[in-house]
Amino acid sequence: MRNTIGLLLFFWIIAAPAQADKDAGQIVKDAFDYMRGVTSTATMEMVIHRPDFTRTMVIKGWTKGDDLGLFNTISPPRDRGNATLKKGNSMWTFNPKINRVIKLPPSMMSQGWMGSDFSNNDLSKTDSILHDYTHELLETNTKGDLKIYRIRSIPKQGAPVVWGMQILTIRSDHIMLEQRFFDQDEKAVKTLYTEDIQKMDNRMFPKTWIMKKEEETDTYTRITYQELAFNTPLDPGLFSITSLKNLRQ
Repeated sequence: MRNTIGLLLFFWIIAAPAQADKDAGQIVKDAFDYMRGVTSTATMEMVIHRPDFTRTMVIKGWTKGDDLGLFNTISPPRDRGNATLKKGNSMWTFNPKINRVIKLPPSMMSQGWMGSDFSNNDLSKTDSILHDYTHELLETNTKGDLKIYRIRSIPKQGAPVVWGMQILTIRSDHIMLEQRFFDQDEKAVKTLYTEDIQKMDNRMFPKTWIMKKEEETDTYTRITYQELAFNTPLDPGLFSITSLKNLRQ
């Protein structure tokens, strides 16, 4: 993983003149639209790695537009049926062992989703960067036939955001290479890296996503897409509390 990070940083060495600021927002929007499609259906393996243990889960997920997401754990057996529903900035979880749906309060949104390095806020506010931030193109580099954009995203005045700044690295074919998160004092907190870019459902897509916290060694969460399909019809009632409670397989 460290070698991959080094390669990503190498992309930044030779900077070309930056485009106008208005283009940076469009680059970010195009990347997010490309990576999720109108709808998406995916099966993912999530590995939560810590110095003293490693936990692996397989999760089925469905998304629609900017603000709808449903995620269901299908293995291991002890976690089967644990599910999460996202609607806008609100989130609910379902635990089949106690047969209970819980709407997550603000106090729990900073906690790790399923115990991972992705927080509940990361899931609930995926589209926040499109609406709550302004974007500045810092530099443009070239690798082969592709340009690599490095963009700084700063919260708008009064925006209800978690992160005080984000730094994005995006290829000109709309693929996100890196997303770095900073706190309100602009201190780096964690970074999301993507790897293994290949064709999935007729479009190039990073098969592996790694979230790693700053200054923590041998600690990360890795998500690997096993199956992925874009723009397939989804049942209008899928993103509901009823579905959340009935996803056990």
